[in-house]
Order: sequence, then structure tokens, then C-alpha cells
Amino acid sequence: RYGHTVNVVHSLGKSMIVIIGGRSYIALGQRTTEKWNSVVDCMPHIFLVDPEFGCCTSYALPEFQNGFSFHLSLVQNDIIYIIGGHSLENNIRPPNFYKIKIDLPLGSPAVSCVILPGGISVSSAIMTQTREKEFVVVGGYHSDDQKRMICNTINLDDNKIEIVETETPDWTPDIKHCKIWFGSDMGNGSILFGIPGDNRQLTSDANYFYILKCQVENDQSLEQMAQVCSQSSTEDAGESTPFEDSEG
Repeated sequence: RYGHTVNVVHSLGKSMIVIIGGRSYIALGQRTTEKWNSVVDCMPHIFLVDPEFGCCTSYALPEFQNGFSFHLSLVQNDIIYIIGGHSLENNIRPPNFYKIKIDLPLGSPAVSCVILPGGISVSSAIMTQTREKEFVVVGGYHSDDQKRMICNTINLDDNKIEIVETETPDWTPDIKHCKIWFGSDMGNGSILFGIPGDNRQLTSDANYFYILKCQVENDQSLEQMAQVCSQSSTEDAGESTPFEDSEG
């Protein structure tokens, strides 16, 4: 399983690990030579893992009609917000926006879900925290061949969440014209971005990295971190089967 999210919720003095979404290889009994490495969306279930007793329970929610992956998740105490994602079966990025509440009484956990308005269509985006209850969403994809260049701010209150479009960084030409980008949250409102080196038509097996600072004003928001990061592969591409997946 990959492309899923893992969060920890806290309720009534208890904690629970929550796994949502993702995709995996098709079942062994369904594989053929042509589709041996094919992947599918996992069943749209929520898995609760009890770290104290080591048990796992799955929940099927009627609000989850299709499987999805590469979404964003944001947790606040006993509530998890799910934003965006990519459905492999239909190859769409619906503006998912779910509020999942998990109560942990003495008996079995109680899981409920509400569909919220105002979601965004995005997959593989990166989220970083800029203030105590403020987060910024950057990057990701609108479609298989279109990056998502706009940014959003998520404002979180006790019983309210709001997603609004925010100012877009002054992307460099290299980032604007590349087809693939990737990265991760570095904490403290900073995001590490990488793009393939073949965009510069120099060393094709190199990546170029940038740091995006989302909470520093009057500063250059995008600065190059490293000139070259070697990513040579020791495996002959002709001897391996490409991994079938629409997300970069």
C-alpha cells in the first residue's frame, strides 16, 4: 500500500492510528503477465490500529464511494480532515473534503463522516504549517500532465475549517516548465521542491532542489538549494518493468 495517509487521533485519553486511502498491486489471483505490476485503489475503508493492544479494525463509510490516493490529511484531536486525492479507477481528482470524527469510548470506536463544501481538486500536494492553526498547500497536480501552480491556505478553528486561495510564489522558469515535481514538508513553514535535471538539458540523471518559505515575508520566497543532486540508477532500465502508476 502506498499513497495513503497515517494519522494519530486522540479522544477521551486514548490514542488510535488511522490509515486512509492508498493503492496497491492487484491481487495475485487477478494478475496476468501483461498486468503483473498493475496497481488499483484500495477499498475505500478506514483502518483503526490500536497501538496498545495491537489490533486493527476496518470501517466502511457510505460517504466514501470510490478509493483514492495521494490526498492530504489534517488532524485535530479526534477529527481528521481529508482533502483532494486521485481516483485511479476513473482517473479523476475530485474536490474531496471530508470531516471524519473518531470517538474512542470504553467500548468500540465510533466513526462518522461529513462531506464539507469548498474542497479543492489536487493530488500529491504538499502541506506545511505556518501558524498554530494555519497551513499552506503547495504543489501537486490538476491532471496527469498539468501541475497545480496555485496555492491555498487552510484556516483551522475549533469547529470550522476554511480553504482559500493564496498568493502564488514567483516560480522560476525551470519550475514553471517542468512536467514533474516532487518534495516534502521541512517544517517551520518551509517546503523542499525537486525537479528532474533533464529540464535544463544538462545532466539528465540529476535533480535540482529549491526551498519554498511560506511564512517569511520580504524574503526571496524561492531559492535554489543545491546545483546538482546525483540520482544515478544501478539498475538497467531495459531489464526492469515500469511501475504502472499515474502519479509521478
